[in-house]
Amino acid sequence: MSSTSPESCARNACGLTDIGRRRTENQDQFLIAELRKSMLVHSTSLLVDNEVPLFGNARGQLLIVADGMGGHAAGRRASSVAMDHLITELLNRMHWFLHLDRDHEDDFIDSLKDLLRQAHARILSEAADDDSQRGMGTTLTMAYIVWPRMYVVHAGDSRCYLIRDGQCEQLTTDHTLARQLVESGGLKPEEEEQSRWSNVLWNVLGGSGDQELIAEVRRTDLVEGDMVLLCSDGLSRYLSTDTLAGVVSEGCSDHSGICHRLVGLANAAGGEDNITVVVCSPEPQKTSDHALSFRGQNGSELQVQRFDDDDDETDLSQLLTEDGLMPEDFADEDTLPG
Repeated sequence: MSSTSPESCARNACGLTDIGRRRTENQDQFLIAELRKSMLVHSTSLLVDNEVPLFGNARGQLLIVADGMGGHAAGRRASSVAMDHLITELLNRMHWFLHLDRDHEDDFIDSLKDLLRQAHARILSEAADDDSQRGMGTTLTMAYIVWPRMYVVHAGDSRCYLIRDGQCEQLTTDHTLARQLVESGGLKPEEEEQSRWSNVLWNVLGGSGDQELIAEVRRTDLVEGDMVLLCSDGLSRYLSTDTLAGVVSEGCSDHSGICHRLVGLANAAGGEDNITVVVCSPEPQKTSDHALSFRGQNGSELQVQRFDDDDDETDLSQLLTEDGLMPEDFADEDTLPG
């Protein structure tokens, strides 16, 4: 009996994971997140609530799918460890993502590769301390979208697709022995899916740890109307690129409907593995200026200073005055706390 999680939907994206029809546990994970400028006020004598985060406009969008492996519970642990590590490191390296420019793109790509290598090392370290988790590993496919660029970092056989004008293109390479044989000429492309080597991975986070992780990174320039789809192999093994393109194109902006339709088709075709899908409609960032409202300790009237959201030279500390004023509110609805 299939057990589907409640879908998780953002403004322009949705994700869904399902245990499938044969497995007893779902070892897949997914994430949809926006990266924003923010400030967390821990303590102040000013008239602003403590421990309330104040958010700026979104600067980029993050999509991740991970497919764990390694026996009972270990696969789920591996995908969870990878996700936890990436989230922590992304928060600590937020400046890379908020100030990405073309002059430092090579450094940024190296940083993405390093994120995966560190997650790989952490999984191996945890497995070494627990015999029941030895050999655990996970695939991981991550897309970072900062319009109009998308960076896809990847290891394993989870996939990232780009759907444009009704056509579906696979942006990632399956790190399987079958794919290696096809590329070397030892296997015909039409034989790949049915090959006994199609499920044998040579590159994953964790695993045996016999070789260094290879983090594949690809950059793609997006155009308006593009759709991005990430999924685990529990979906891709059953559905062709033509089917994916058709379902996504027909679903248009109904991201939840697309996810449920795709999961349903994969289950109907066999559902032998966990099934996870994330669908996103990337869109240009809207440049807007914000109004920061301030209030003095004595309850004096609000003072307002405006600044452009894309002005990286704006320093919030310069907006404080000697009278002890503090950001109280953001005018833009998207930036309100809570």
